[in-house]
Amino acid sequence: MSNKVMIVGTGNVGASIGFSLVSQRTAVNELILTDLDMADAEGEVMDLQDTLAIAPSFLKIRAGSYTEEAADSDIIVLAAGAPQKPNQTRLDLLAENTKIFQNIITKIMSTGFNGIFIVVSNPVDVLSYLTWQYSGLPSEQVIGSGTLLDSARLRFRIAKQLNSSPKSIHAFQVGEHGDSEFTLWSQANFGGQKITDLIKTSELNKIETDTKQAAYNIIAKKGATYYGIGACVTQIINCILHDEKRVLPISSYDNFTDSFYGFPTVLGRNGVEQRLDLNLSEKESIKLQKSINVIKSALKNCR
Repeated sequence: MSNKVMIVGTGNVGASIGFSLVSQRTAVNELILTDLDMADAEGEVMDLQDTLAIAPSFLKIRAGSYTEEAADSDIIVLAAGAPQKPNQTRLDLLAENTKIFQNIITKIMSTGFNGIFIVVSNPVDVLSYLTWQYSGLPSEQVIGSGTLLDSARLRFRIAKQLNSSPKSIHAFQVGEHGDSEFTLWSQANFGGQKITDLIKTSELNKIETDTKQAAYNIIAKKGATYYGIGACVTQIINCILHDEKRVLPISSYDNFTDSFYGFPTVLGRNGVEQRLDLNLSEKESIKLQKSINVIKSALKNCR
């Protein structure tokens, strides 16, 4: 394996993923950037190359096309498409991004690509399903960023309430990466202690609401979100290339519901190893089904 990664789309999100990769220790050996605007991709490459003399890892970075670089890539990150604007939900992006994805994936698969797709563009759960369909790859090789970023936001807020490190908080947002996502409070713990025993219900509700609204608040103030997702995708990439078999709340395929949605999933070198089978409360099970229904309805309308 060459540990070669291609990022498709060099807007704020794609560029932030690239910067996050070079700013951390990574198993990536080659990083390829491509965009409809190749001048932009080349400019991002030049900017990233300027960090290599002091970056913790050294990797080859260049701009390239699908025809030249996709075939032997181990991972292709799909960050292309229309960005979310103020007052716009992630599902509002579906019509435009569906067309963009079909075109991109058709070109990539024509090269013989047989690696792993990481879908980042929104609505990520629907686009992950469509990527699986368009590519014809096994579902294990298609991963969406899912609710990993939402879970990071959740852990930060819980940690702030408990005056501790987010790294010590074990909690997941699950379901759609969108308005119907929710917190698995039944599984959330801090050093083995149930979060629900440590924080009042009213405060738990506020944390969950603030987590779901985080992206909207950031977009309203600065126009876009990209640092958080950049760090999250770097974690996914390193988890795959290091074969960590770590549990992450990514968007993966659920055969029972025939859909992709964010849920704790074991991730390794070959992609999805397994989705965990957790004991959800009755209330959580109902919320999850409602969230899945939102995703499936969007997919049906898209078709």
